[in-house]
Amino acid sequence: MANTEPASVLDFSAHPGGGPTVLRILLGAQLRRLREARNITRERAGYEIRASDSKISRMELGRVSFKERDISDLLTLYGVTTAEEREKALGLARRASANGWWHNYSDVLPKWFEDYIGLEEAASRIRAYEVQFVPGLLQNEQYARAVTLLGHAAAPEPEIERRVEMRMTRQDLLNADHAPHLWAVVDEAVVRRPIGSREVMRSQLEFLIEACSRPNVTLQVVPFSRGGHAAAGGPFSILRFAEPDLPDVVYLEQLTSALYLDKRDDIERYLAVMEQLCVEADPAADTPKILKRILAEM
Repeated sequence: MANTEPASVLDFSAHPGGGPTVLRILLGAQLRRLREARNITRERAGYEIRASDSKISRMELGRVSFKERDISDLLTLYGVTTAEEREKALGLARRASANGWWHNYSDVLPKWFEDYIGLEEAASRIRAYEVQFVPGLLQNEQYARAVTLLGHAAAPEPEIERRVEMRMTRQDLLNADHAPHLWAVVDEAVVRRPIGSREVMRSQLEFLIEACSRPNVTLQVVPFSRGGHAAAGGPFSILRFAEPDLPDVVYLEQLTSALYLDKRDDIERYLAVMEQLCVEADPAADTPKILKRILAEM
């Protein structure tokens, strides 16, 4: 016989300051465990909240915002009846539905990129591979402006400045109390390809040299001499989280959309590629010397 009072799984004190994206994922994972503990199908849960099973799936993955009425109905269905447990879940649902700082930039921020910024805010480790541009978290203001102009050449100046301001605000993440470790691997073309003026590139390289001294930043360069390498498919990022309920996420950005991969096989494949890239790249300890040499050649 099913237990009518499931063990408490609604203790969210481990991440009280999490942003809305991570809180949605945490609450979704807890709802999934409650549903599975009661042997309730997604179809049955969807019927309870006047929705489809696909909506339950999206809720459990943290891909949609939550309505308090839906959470309340699901808690009743799942046998969570105590006022304390219900308030924990409903309180979390309210926090998970709040807007993150990036919503202030909704006029220049694509919807498909919002989820990535939320995940980035929640990550404990960010690993990235780039073939064309310096990773966004390591761009200085002049370089970020030059990159923005490449993609939005016809945009008015105020819009360009808004986009640059948003990118600079993203970088506050690396100075936070619980800042993630950023481990970036870039193709040599990234630090040699001229973006903007010569002065822009020099200032960006100097910025990267300084970034290498930060304890939570690791930067490696894959030299041209390596020829072809493991990441033939292009740039990608892997985000890891401190919370055990949150699986790694692989992020693949496209021109007008993005893919988020969280299946174990996909993650393991990209992790293997990233590890191989780190082996093929020059050691991180050599990166300042490499960048200074390129600076001297400019």
